[in-house]
Amino acid sequence: MLDDIDRKLLGILSANARISLKELAAEAGLSSPSTAERLRKLDERGVITGYTVDVDPRMLGYTLQAIVRVRPLPGQLHIIERMIQEMPHCVECDKVTGDDCFVARILVRNMEELDGLLDGIAERAQTSTSLVKSTSVKRRLPALLP
Repeated sequence: MLDDIDRKLLGILSANARISLKELAAEAGLSSPSTAERLRKLDERGVITGYTVDVDPRMLGYTLQAIVRVRPLPGQLHIIERMIQEMPHCVECDKVTGDDCFVARILVRNMEELDGLLDGIAERAQTSTSLVKSTSVKRRLPALLP
């Protein structure tokens, strides 16, 4: 379980993963060694799985973002899963229950690029695509409940 200090550290890190240990300790009201020890324990327990950078895809030329729901044809599930995993434009994919098997987030530079990607799996799966107009809630931590 997390205590209040762990939750505070995670909240601070989620807002700025590049914060220095000294600044993190000061914001959390701890010493640097105590903060480092808590972070080490959170890492060991698997609570913290990594530190990352947040990049704006538009600055890399990816002007379109699509949510693609994928329903593999009979016998094609594992092939489609591998195809999605190997697709560099796919930045996130969940295996889900319901009518579809996968929900993928794909970044592309233009509609022609999206069509080409979808054409590549069309013989093995049905797809339903929605273009993302804006993101109302960016990926974030779940509520850090006691």
